[in-house]
Amino acid sequence: MEYLSSAFASILSSWYLVLIGAFIGILAGAIPGFSASNTLIIILPLTLNMQTEPALALMISIYCGAQLGGSVPAILFNVPGTGSAAVTCFDGHPMQQQGKGWKAIIIAYISSCLGGMLTTLITLFFLPALRKVVYYFGTVECFIVILFGIVLIAQLSSKSALKGAVSGLLGLLIGGIGFDHIYSTPRATFGLIQLYDGVPSIPAIIGLLAISEAIILAQKTRASGQEKLHGEYNDSLSETRDGIVTTLKNWITLIRSALIGYFVGIVPGAGASIGSFVSYQQALNLDPENRDSYGKGNPRGIIASEAANNGLCAGSIIPMIALGIPGGSTAAVMLIVLQSQGVALGPRLFISTPKMAYVVFGIMLVANLALLLIGIPTMKTLSKVVNLPATILVPSIISFTLIGAFSERKFIFDMLLALLFGVIGYIMKKRGFSVHACLLGIMLGSKAEQYFLRSLQLGSYKLGYFFSRPAGNVLWALLVLSLLLPPISAYLKKRKREKTT
Repeated sequence: MEYLSSAFASILSSWYLVLIGAFIGILAGAIPGFSASNTLIIILPLTLNMQTEPALALMISIYCGAQLGGSVPAILFNVPGTGSAAVTCFDGHPMQQQGKGWKAIIIAYISSCLGGMLTTLITLFFLPALRKVVYYFGTVECFIVILFGIVLIAQLSSKSALKGAVSGLLGLLIGGIGFDHIYSTPRATFGLIQLYDGVPSIPAIIGLLAISEAIILAQKTRASGQEKLHGEYNDSLSETRDGIVTTLKNWITLIRSALIGYFVGIVPGAGASIGSFVSYQQALNLDPENRDSYGKGNPRGIIASEAANNGLCAGSIIPMIALGIPGGSTAAVMLIVLQSQGVALGPRLFISTPKMAYVVFGIMLVANLALLLIGIPTMKTLSKVVNLPATILVPSIISFTLIGAFSERKFIFDMLLALLFGVIGYIMKKRGFSVHACLLGIMLGSKAEQYFLRSLQLGSYKLGYFFSRPAGNVLWALLVLSLLLPPISAYLKKRKREKTT
């Protein structure tokens, strides 16, 4: 408690930077493809010349704000601002089409803030013990966690199992493009050096979800002659109240999803996207009575995605603090700044400057509180863009998303790749194939292969190695349970219905 109180005393002197960072983060997250790490890289020269606490206040608040901001375009236009917000599209955009867009935004807003606050509080009070959790996660555990996301491919394909399987397989094949993880042999790169590191996820997300949606919107506008095709948009006080009440009523889903995102975030390199996918998959499995409503505007789908997004923030910082290993690209930028400040990260941190660990997570708690204060007015302003006519929206969406595709690697090739995926996504949507299953395959396939092959090497190419670790066996049991739960629930529901009739 001594370190905690001292940390909060230091944070109070930088409170204004937390508000500024949270606002910048929401704006950055709302720009498709423009992630928190990109924003931190832009302000890197500024943070390198600041003192440690103010620099952390600005960086962490931008990180948390960006996770929230990505939900706005995901809900309004089916265009995720960040990779992790792709899952928010599943139920957020259908709610917008039903005239409940503002309610969906409020659900995302409350879920993100409360999820982030919950996991940050857990970290603050259990930090000495939680830093040991990192040592229990190896390549086997990472592989199993990714399998949870891949299982979601099949579960999202309930309308047409064949088309869903084809979509997922296509995504897995595209995800396999690039250098082989063992022999470094290029696969299906067609001699293009830009594909040697694999297909970048940002152009794939932008093309499959954003550009394809813009093409469909333009087509509808031309066919109907209407300028606005997003339906009514009601941001009244009653809609705000309904969104808050709906989120709080589903507090079990919120807490579970935040914890899933948290523990996935602890795994170095897992990423926010995997945390959102796993959380959504568990929400789907643990709600058998409403299973058919997921993907059609179920608020629990938004809660599962957004609570995991911000719940993951605290978890992704733990490897950096405890081991000096960044949990993701955003944490890597923070690591550069802290190292330049002479902060000793890893186990030495808890010996030399233990207060610094509490400063980091204290700032994260204050950042989530700041999001609660400025979130509604900021997101309300951003959401007004839905009232623009389609003749302005379509070229604007395509222009901004292409800039987002370019911003990650600074390749013109990535902009062309996004356009190609846009055409692929348009064809898939028109033919009834699942772009979400394809996107899941692209994002998870390469990582699954990477961890699978590393585990085989560590186990001397014996499959028994995958069942030799206690943490891994617990995850295997949870995976099997998540696979068996839906058919068992459906069978029990059928038996119950037969008895009543």
